[in-house]
Amino acid sequence: MTNDSSAGQIIILNGAPRSGKSSIAKAIQEQFEGPWMNLGVDTYNGMTPERYLPGIGLRPGGERPDLEEIVPFLYAALYESIAIHAGLGLNVVADLGHHDAYSQPLGILVDCARRLEGFPVLFVGVKCPIEVIMQRREIVVPGREALYVKADGNGAIPAPVQLWQEKAHIPGIYDLEVDTSVLTPAECAEAIRHQLDLGIPVPSAFERIAEAR
Repeated sequence: MTNDSSAGQIIILNGAPRSGKSSIAKAIQEQFEGPWMNLGVDTYNGMTPERYLPGIGLRPGGERPDLEEIVPFLYAALYESIAIHAGLGLNVVADLGHHDAYSQPLGILVDCARRLEGFPVLFVGVKCPIEVIMQRREIVVPGREALYVKADGNGAIPAPVQLWQEKAHIPGIYDLEVDTSVLTPAECAEAIRHQLDLGIPVPSAFERIAEAR
């Protein structure tokens, strides 16, 4: 816990895969002053042993209960790392996909919010219509071809994609929401900068989430 005014700013971007979170994180790193460290899902999964993947990227639906025991610890370690970076004065942007639709509720978001108590945290909901997300899933991303489920031959939306859309924004408590179907990553970053200039709402989204029982 810290109330040190020298602590770095933390931005948590939350949304479904292909909603545009990583592009916004990159825009923040390019456009904002000072060092902005990206401690998002791709960075963290890059150092997670392959047998434990998708790690913190485990999608909704409870399809891998064998991995669920470790996921809360992975999130806890990640958020403790975010706190350490911010405590040393480094700014942090983390693009993540929080949900609680495991085989049983794990309460991970509440625990994560409590681990950042006393830090300046802007919690941003990254929204995008599912039709646009499906279009983006058809785009080949080098090195990530197998990550994204695509529509079947009839154009039906796969169940995992629908679940992400439904579960990623529960409880829906944010300091700011952006829609990447109408805003570019740079425009989303500017909206975030504007909110930071105005100040994080009091109480902040993470403070409200941390109070949940």
